[in-house]
Amino acid sequence: MCSASLAQNVMKISISTAQNSHQGVAIDTFAREVAKRTNGRYKVETFYNGALGGERESIEAVQLGTQELTFSSTGPVPNFVPETKILDVPFLFRDKAHARAVLDGPIGQEMLTKFDAKGFKALAWAENGFRHMTNSKRDVRVPEDLRGLKMRTMENPVHIAAYKGFGIITTPMAFPEVFTALQQGTVDGQENPLSVIISAKFDQVQKHLSLTGHVYSPCIFLMNKAAFDKLSGADKQAFLDAAKEGAKANRARVDEDDARGVADLRAKGMTVIDNLDKAKFVAALAPVNAQFEKEFGKANIDRIRNYK
Repeated sequence: MCSASLAQNVMKISISTAQNSHQGVAIDTFAREVAKRTNGRYKVETFYNGALGGERESIEAVQLGTQELTFSSTGPVPNFVPETKILDVPFLFRDKAHARAVLDGPIGQEMLTKFDAKGFKALAWAENGFRHMTNSKRDVRVPEDLRGLKMRTMENPVHIAAYKGFGIITTPMAFPEVFTALQQGTVDGQENPLSVIISAKFDQVQKHLSLTGHVYSPCIFLMNKAAFDKLSGADKQAFLDAAKEGAKANRARVDEDDARGVADLRAKGMTVIDNLDKAKFVAALAPVNAQFEKEFGKANIDRIRNYK
């Protein structure tokens, strides 16, 4: 028994959200699959709730090699791999099916290769979900209702530019600090997918939820490139396949959370505005979108928008 445990390679993977969440399901499935597919030679230890730091810190740790793996939303990713910025353009994706098709197809797969040069092996795309706005001050029905709200945003340049376009006072902050900031009134609101709003228990500190669906937020399995390169060919495949299984379980949980989330949050006392005029929100961002078209190239944005 002793020799077997010595031969075991232990790696760490972390998330910023709770274990009982769409991200927890992703890394728990991944860890189980890695053990199964490598006959227990590799053991992945799972850490939750930002125990090893927020998303940006965990990505830095993976890049440096002080941590082998992380699972993160793409919030801070453009700070490391600028090519991913385009995915955060508001109202880029029609729905989850469209977003998943883009990420699993040539566009998304090509983007995964951009991580190699930055010290990462990107194993697979997964999902955070469509982001919605919550706040403690008022119902948000039209874009004007967002003016002057102090909102926590991800440490993401595209999000920050877009939300400023709505007249929001943006406050970038790592996820593990958000609950306390909302509780203390340091910020009025935040925006996240239903899965995150539920698992983080934001209903305890936020009264108003508007289903704006303004940005689709992917997640990604990242591994330190040198650690991945050391694996045998068969083990590399095992890690890639395990990540795909993790992504599958993660997306299924997002679908489940989306299906029951609104009723769940209403039952917990949140006011949910679900009949917004999306076109008004899109129109409010016209100047910002013009800026994004300049930055990313209209053809690149259209390639994603029109992907079938």
